[in-house]
Amino acid sequence: MVHADEAPIAESGQAPAPEPAAQRPRRRIPLLGPMRIRKKLILLHTLFSLTLTAVLLLAIRPAMRELIRQAELHEAQVAMALLDALPDRAMTVRIEGVEFERGGVGELGISPAAAAEATLRGGEDIATAGPDGTPRLVRWSADRGEFLAVTARSPAARDTVLNVYGLVLAAMLAVYALIALTLDLIVLPRQVYRPIGVMLDADSAVREGRRDEEIIGDRDIPADELGEIMRSRNESVTQLRRQEKALAEALEQLEVVATELKRKNHLIENARRNLADQDRLASLGMMSAGIAHELNTPLAVIKGQVERICAEPGKGLAREQADLMLRVVNRLERLSESLLDFARVRPPAREVVRLRGVVDEAWTLVRLDRGDGIGLINAVDAEAEVTGDPDRLHQVFVNLLRNAVDAMEDGPAPGAAQEPGGAIVVTAEESEREGGRWLSVAVADQGPGIDPSVLPRLFEPFASTRLDSQGTGLGLAVSEGIIREHGGVILARNGVARSGARRAGAVFEVMLPLGKREAPADAGVAREPAGPAALLEERIV
Repeated sequence: MVHADEAPIAESGQAPAPEPAAQRPRRRIPLLGPMRIRKKLILLHTLFSLTLTAVLLLAIRPAMRELIRQAELHEAQVAMALLDALPDRAMTVRIEGVEFERGGVGELGISPAAAAEATLRGGEDIATAGPDGTPRLVRWSADRGEFLAVTARSPAARDTVLNVYGLVLAAMLAVYALIALTLDLIVLPRQVYRPIGVMLDADSAVREGRRDEEIIGDRDIPADELGEIMRSRNESVTQLRRQEKALAEALEQLEVVATELKRKNHLIENARRNLADQDRLASLGMMSAGIAHELNTPLAVIKGQVERICAEPGKGLAREQADLMLRVVNRLERLSESLLDFARVRPPAREVVRLRGVVDEAWTLVRLDRGDGIGLINAVDAEAEVTGDPDRLHQVFVNLLRNAVDAMEDGPAPGAAQEPGGAIVVTAEESEREGGRWLSVAVADQGPGIDPSVLPRLFEPFASTRLDSQGTGLGLAVSEGIIREHGGVILARNGVARSGARRAGAVFEVMLPLGKREAPADAGVAREPAGPAALLEERIV
């Protein structure tokens, strides 16, 4: 077993982490801090014993001094009795430690107070002290008219007191040695060094991972403060092991959950890819069905004309039949271009575009092949600008205006009076939504409106209700893709006729982002913009 003062101090390759101020140990005493427990105990016990010895010697010193004084006074009294018996001879006798004197006050060095007291008592001995502090007896002799003084110094008494001092010191040293040996050989090894060594061994087992040796046994725990510390340590280590076990179980469970989650994520990813593939297949199927449906009518027309040519080779085709075939071929060409636009994926160009000019240019293109008798009200502000691709935005408004013209050529809204021509109204309005600025461009027609059953799938490919020689069913799908690439959204709804309006058709609203801005300081109450129904009162024939 290693004693506490012989146990090595554990060293670490890393500096310990700084402790909070409230948990830092108290500052060590410079003298005792670096010392081991045994050296500290020896030093403290030695200091205590020396201090106790000094205190004891100082305590008995007054008694020893009084003992010497009494002994020397007694010898002085004996010498004074001899002086009374042999007054002349005593002055000539030499006794060790005794000195006889006679004379005046100045000669003997008697204090005035002692001299006055001796004179008053006449013939009595007055106890006083000599010049060196030795006890002295003084008597006034009226017969001789002088003072008699006897000074006694007892070497034997003084040696006896010194022997007493020596015996006390020797006894104290012997008691100190006995106590020190008892503590160092019997008490401290069992009550201090052994428990501390046991704790050090247990802590070493904790550091080295020897789990079966890290708990101190009950037989090694004393029933004192060290025992309480050892029991508290055992509880702390046990609690730590329980927490480590719970943490290991939690980590194991977490690993199982993570593995299961990874597996499920893999399954979800596979399912997502499968769904995407299925969506592509479904879209491909729908597109194939739409294309087949779209191609059926033009091919039937071309087939009929070709069969007629084959049946009558020399007759040829009439002008009307040739124009019909040309329109059919043009329709097939437009269908092919629409399919390419729908499948093309390219990022839009970014530049500042003024929408009023885009709408005017799109309307010029639309009027080349349709829209006779239909007018356009372009109410877009000349300063309205967005950032985007002008060519692709032009394509969007061509599709929307062409769709509006086709709807108005089908006839007025149900219940409305039949009137020639009509007008398409395009308006623009700036708004604040979700912390950003938007420009909403609305294209309103005076047609019959959108069938509610078609409205939810209006922007799907081949959702057109006019599968004739002019409609392809891809214009709105292409337009929705272009607006989405610009970060915007396109909406469709049926218009609501206001008071005094005779027609209410469809409204397509294109919302394009303008960015964020701070609200102006002088912004007042927003004025409600005029809707498309109000602008429809102005007709261009």
